[in-house]
Amino acid sequence: MTLALSSDQLLSTTRAVRHRLDLSRPVPRRLLEECVDLAVQAPSGRNRQRWHFVIVTDPEQRAALADVWRAGVTTPGASEPLPERDARRASVARMDRVYSGTAHLYAHLHEVPALVVPCVEGRTDHAPVLRQAGTWGSILPAAWSFMLAARARGLGTCWTTGNLVDERESARVLGIPYDDVMQAALIPVAYTLGTDFRPAPRISRDRVLHWDQF
Repeated sequence: MTLALSSDQLLSTTRAVRHRLDLSRPVPRRLLEECVDLAVQAPSGRNRQRWHFVIVTDPEQRAALADVWRAGVTTPGASEPLPERDARRASVARMDRVYSGTAHLYAHLHEVPALVVPCVEGRTDHAPVLRQAGTWGSILPAAWSFMLAARARGLGTCWTTGNLVDERESARVLGIPYDDVMQAALIPVAYTLGTDFRPAPRISRDRVLHWDQF
């Protein structure tokens, strides 16, 4: 199923889906492959195309990866309190929904039909900003394109990073060569319960747009 969405609707309604992931409906391999085909049309630094997508659908592998993620999100210090300026932007009410959604994922991550781990060849540990920007800029656009392609097909996604707290263990579970390949996220993928997603409240344009200088 492909949703009839304009480009503006697609960009403004691709939400972080947690509570509304359909845990009972398998996601066809064909759809996930289509999303990867579109993802790798994203720009890549120097056209190196060092991206990889590890898609986990085997129940035992999902359970093992979910355990690494749960350990990560509960590691002391893994999630710092929001600075005051960020809390003001997010608002308490919406952050309550974020925390509730995280708790829901904590309980059900292993049940999500597909877990996608976007990766990129080359590590940026202690690298200068220029190298970091080039490396992350070669995987994040592709991962976002994957999420947009999923939304267009009636699938929900959510950017999570709990697997990165102990990235070595996550790499061990998935057979990723840690010294050569860096993980960027863990993205749950499932059909959504309903498709009526709307644009989210955001801070006003005049607070983020700068002309000629900051």
